[in-house]
Amino acid sequence: MVSFQTVTADGTGPDAAEWRDLVPQWVLPLVIRVERAAPPGRTDALEAAARAVLVLLTDPRAVDGEWTDAVTAWTDGRIRKVVRRARGAAWRRAAALPGVTVEHGTAELRVYPPVPVDAWPEDLAKLQVAGTELTDETPPPTPAPGTPVLWLNPAVEMTAGKAMAQVGHAAQLVWWRLSDQARVAWQASGFDLAVRTASPERWAALLASDLPVVRDAGFTEIAPGSVTAIADLSIT
Repeated sequence: MVSFQTVTADGTGPDAAEWRDLVPQWVLPLVIRVERAAPPGRTDALEAAARAVLVLLTDPRAVDGEWTDAVTAWTDGRIRKVVRRARGAAWRRAAALPGVTVEHGTAELRVYPPVPVDAWPEDLAKLQVAGTELTDETPPPTPAPGTPVLWLNPAVEMTAGKAMAQVGHAAQLVWWRLSDQARVAWQASGFDLAVRTASPERWAALLASDLPVVRDAGFTEIAPGSVTAIADLSIT
């Protein structure tokens, strides 16, 4: 779950963060394919998750179609994201449900329209969520100049599943901040982006910037209020 910068519309009543807690909460399900013999690389999985959120947000069914009401209900709340993993027959069942599959490098991931937090489809609810851990065989390369980068906090340890949710948040915050022109250009690029862990020096500079920041609510793995990711808006 991600928290938002506090905004008060008129100085009375709940601020934006509190208001988001008052509405029914929905969650965006993501399922990463993790076969025993060929698990995806960690960076590929993180980048696939970030792209998947953007693909879902721009899907015609989400913009003006059968998913629109669900997406609106979800974005009115805390934009929760939960990553589960599947393999074999469980993956095939998950892949048969309405959604969008994103392939990126060694990763294959499916994102689904949002659902109420307590009303997951049965074939997704049965999948494991805890302990999704992945590794990279070699360190990822330096992103090309101009590539949007979602930077992870070097001081916060997260499982791959947790980190996938955090970079999904970061990508969504970037999308909300962009102009219409920048959105069109980014979508045309196939949502080119990179996910990297910042050096301590870079992280300090990012914290001092005005870039979109993800603060986790602390329900799983990490302390409440931890800054987990910062999005570098190179595409603007």
